[in-house]
Amino acid sequence: TGDLQQTGQTIVWVARDGRLLGLLEISDVARPESAQVVRALRTLGLRVAMVTGDAEAAARVIAGRLGIDDIYAQVLPQDKAEIVRRLQAEGRKVVFVGEGINDSPALAQADVGMALASGTDIAMEAADITLTHGDLGGVITAIQAARQSMRTIRGNLFWAFFYNILLIPVAAGVAIPLGIQLNPMLAGVAMGLSSVFVLSNSLRLKRLQPWVASP
Repeated sequence: TGDLQQTGQTIVWVARDGRLLGLLEISDVARPESAQVVRALRTLGLRVAMVTGDAEAAARVIAGRLGIDDIYAQVLPQDKAEIVRRLQAEGRKVVFVGEGINDSPALAQADVGMALASGTDIAMEAADITLTHGDLGGVITAIQAARQSMRTIRGNLFWAFFYNILLIPVAAGVAIPLGIQLNPMLAGVAMGLSSVFVLSNSLRLKRLQPWVASP
């Protein structure tokens, strides 16, 4: 069985009344886009780990094919959530991606749980985000969208505060002794332009293109 596990096979023993009847070889097949998704996640500066209930030897074979260095193998469902808690205790923000019933506790525990629509209902219920296309590329798209949204929010807040800090005192007449006075009509126009800027800046999010694996 050791040789089979070294090739990525998970071995299931079949017995009846204490007598060994045979062995079943079970092999997980990685999604076609998995290796590209792992590389893309690393490019985004993220640490990628695999958490699985498979035997360690088999898990290492699959992880090696995908380029994953951090492996947690032979993990029970409740232990998946414990691994997430341990990483969170180290100060890490954890995104957990899964689709099975066994993934549900970890999906609920993670800072962000992502379930694939092709998975179980309970996994989707426990997750924060459901990737409707059932494609791991949605993980990249979701992270990019979240980061771009946060940059947009920070930019909008900066310009809103900058406008208020600069123009409201002028409109109130603070700069009159310096010969600077803002006509109330111009102040209204400036306020409107500020709102247009914030709205236009936010609409740039529509340009975000979904991540697609290369052929």
